[in-house]
Amino acid sequence: MPTTQAAPRRTQPELEYAYSRSPELGYEPTENAGFIRCLSHGFPTPLARWHCHDEYELHLITASSGKVFVGDWIGQFQPGQLVLTGPRLPHNWISMDVPEAGIPERDLVVQFPHEPFAAAADGIPELREVMPLLERARHGIEFFGLQAQATAHWRRVKARQGLARFGAFCEWMAELASCSDYRLLSSAPLRSEDSDLELAQVDVLVSRITEQLGAPLSAADLAREMGMTESRFSRFFRRATGNTFTDFVNRVRVNRACQLLQESDRTITLIAYEVGFNNMANFNRRFLDIKGVTPSEYRKRSAGRFGLK
Repeated sequence: MPTTQAAPRRTQPELEYAYSRSPELGYEPTENAGFIRCLSHGFPTPLARWHCHDEYELHLITASSGKVFVGDWIGQFQPGQLVLTGPRLPHNWISMDVPEAGIPERDLVVQFPHEPFAAAADGIPELREVMPLLERARHGIEFFGLQAQATAHWRRVKARQGLARFGAFCEWMAELASCSDYRLLSSAPLRSEDSDLELAQVDVLVSRITEQLGAPLSAADLAREMGMTESRFSRFFRRATGNTFTDFVNRVRVNRACQLLQESDRTITLIAYEVGFNNMANFNRRFLDIKGVTPSEYRKRSAGRFGLK
């Protein structure tokens, strides 16, 4: 008797293309939308999958609870969760309490590209207020304290067209840009209140750390390269990232380990050494401190992203 083979699990996010955004799935018809697109859908739906796209996505959950995946972050969601994801940042929400008839409306979404905002901000100073928010969105942002207004904001944007829609959208973005009660979900937790120069310096450091995960990293060497004393470098780094240099490096290494645990079948020991930990006890301890679970438990939980038990 022939056996049915299970489809191979998807270990990379599916890239969503504009031509696949059918109104039958909840998207607005192309002729009715400018660069700000509204989307609403229920669950289950083909749209609820591990995927990414070129646009930012402001995502509000209105019903049900379950697991949310943003980049290498795995957490819980419930009604009222509001998250902004950046371009190409993978994400998925999986409801765990779906009634037999399904959920008619679970997700209220706004999608918008980067280029129009960036180009407009060059000539309109007021729009520059939103750029630090968009920079943070590369890591995924969960907002707190704004859930009560979020549904009204979405419906206001959805009900308008043209300049009126842009105005309603900007009002919502201004509220998000001024919100100080949030957390970054994936990768390095940069703080937007730093100056452009400091953020640029930190970006260089983050790139350096990321590119040399497996190599020894010395705060003294980096301080010397930046023309700082080690104590000044330590103060600068902690102010800019909210972490000591050592804690930050451990966080980046653990986040890279999360990606490898999700996307490969390499052994946990091999992954630990590949991301720069020189012994398993230290790796397991740091991983547990940062993620709240062991590496093996994290790998088991991440299988939920691919629809596996």
